[in-house]
Amino acid sequence: MTAAAAALVALTVSATPAAAAGTGTGYLHTSGNKIVDSAGATVRLTGLNWFGMETDNHTFHGLWAGRNATWRMQIDHMAQLGFNTIRVPFTGDSLRSGAQATSINTDSNPDLIGLSPLQILDKVVAYAGQKGMRIILDRHRPSAAGQTALWYTSSVSEASEISDWQMLAQHYANNPTVIGADLFNEPHAEGTEPNGTGACWGCGDTARDWRLAAQRIGNAVLQANSNWLIFVEGVSCPSGGTPNQWDNVPDDPMECDWWGGNLAAAAQFPVQLSVANRLVYSAHDYGISVYDRQPWFKDANFPNNLPDVWDHFWGYLFKNNTAPILVGEFGSTLANPLDTQWMAKLMTYMGSGTNGMSFTYWSWNPDSGDTGGIVQDDWVTANQNKMNIIGPSLIPPVDSTPTATPPTSPGTSSPPTGVSCATTYALTNVWQGGFQAALTVTNSGTSAWNNWTVTWTMPSGVTLGSGWNATVTANATTWTAKAPSQSPTLAPNASMTIGFTANGPSSPGATNIRCS
Repeated sequence: MTAAAAALVALTVSATPAAAAGTGTGYLHTSGNKIVDSAGATVRLTGLNWFGMETDNHTFHGLWAGRNATWRMQIDHMAQLGFNTIRVPFTGDSLRSGAQATSINTDSNPDLIGLSPLQILDKVVAYAGQKGMRIILDRHRPSAAGQTALWYTSSVSEASEISDWQMLAQHYANNPTVIGADLFNEPHAEGTEPNGTGACWGCGDTARDWRLAAQRIGNAVLQANSNWLIFVEGVSCPSGGTPNQWDNVPDDPMECDWWGGNLAAAAQFPVQLSVANRLVYSAHDYGISVYDRQPWFKDANFPNNLPDVWDHFWGYLFKNNTAPILVGEFGSTLANPLDTQWMAKLMTYMGSGTNGMSFTYWSWNPDSGDTGGIVQDDWVTANQNKMNIIGPSLIPPVDSTPTATPPTSPGTSSPPTGVSCATTYALTNVWQGGFQAALTVTNSGTSAWNNWTVTWTMPSGVTLGSGWNATVTANATTWTAKAPSQSPTLAPNASMTIGFTANGPSSPGATNIRCS
């Protein structure tokens, strides 16, 4: 993680692109199987899904949580854990005039009162951008009614989907935090062969061929914003129908994959976009706890057979340097011990460091019935079993915009040789009898800062409520934040925002801030 979050290095003429700090700078594009930033440095997206805007709530789930999990705190927590990208599922219903966001705790999120779903998304985009994170928008469903095999329905046309995408592409045209469009989530088979009616790949039927539709929709998006990446998922069965298990004809166990996970036909029938270097193929993969009847789960060589499965369905596109891969969804409750083996094997398969495949884990939300979340039901406590597997592959974001509040007591100490720090303290919420604050510490030196610690003084009578993004303790007026075990190092130029709630007056704030 330290190497991946290293400071931007000077670009030199080289056959191997430099690695970018965090998610790089400017808009992103592709080069072979790499995603690169505006300077040509390689970027790896290591993110998660935060869902809700595709449901009847029309906004992110978890906004109902309390004061220790405000919407800003949750983004802080994602960044602190090392996730650098948020994939945001949505539906066109949430973009309509008059759409109302529901299930928002007005006590913990008073700044969201009365905002439309799009206005809330704007706030999330702006704050995530300040953290150095990126946003991928995902057209998850035609409507909030539910998932469909095809990207359109009798009441939601392809034209309306294109209109929504073009609006969003123009809306975020000058904001490189939003990097692109995942055109449609999990197109899949429906019906049984030879009478399949679901999404096919390469069948040539314009009403069902997802590859052709992805070209039409993707090119329309690029007309509105040529800087965006276009993420194209696979199907489940290339024919658009499931194999007929009653016809006494043996079926190929590798014919079908997860919904959205089958890109086996993309070599023969590639997606062709009007703007070069914008295509990213996206696959989904899940564990046994989601669906235990995939044939490869019963292989005697499990889990060592899995890389061949992934090679067949989508990994070959990356290995052949055809295009980048984003594993847009993968996850499990880990209730089945075999899923731990599956997930560990998948993380290894996707590679390490900046040159690995990009991914967005499903999901941040604990209310995913299939997988549970990175956080538990309190929307605060991380699931350490999942983080132990995913954490080593994460490339943390690098804060791109400092907190607007003027710095208080900038740290000038030099912990180890080559390390110096700067700090910024800001109030983020105040209520009767208490407040919430953020203390951002930045490694402004040239060496990695291991086992970082920050201490500061709070006024007498102020007591600690809760803390996050670090181990926060209070001894009378001396408060201390120590690096969490899962992220003990701050690379040069990297920042960590320590959040806490407190009881007592909010002013005066923290003083005598020291780094060690």
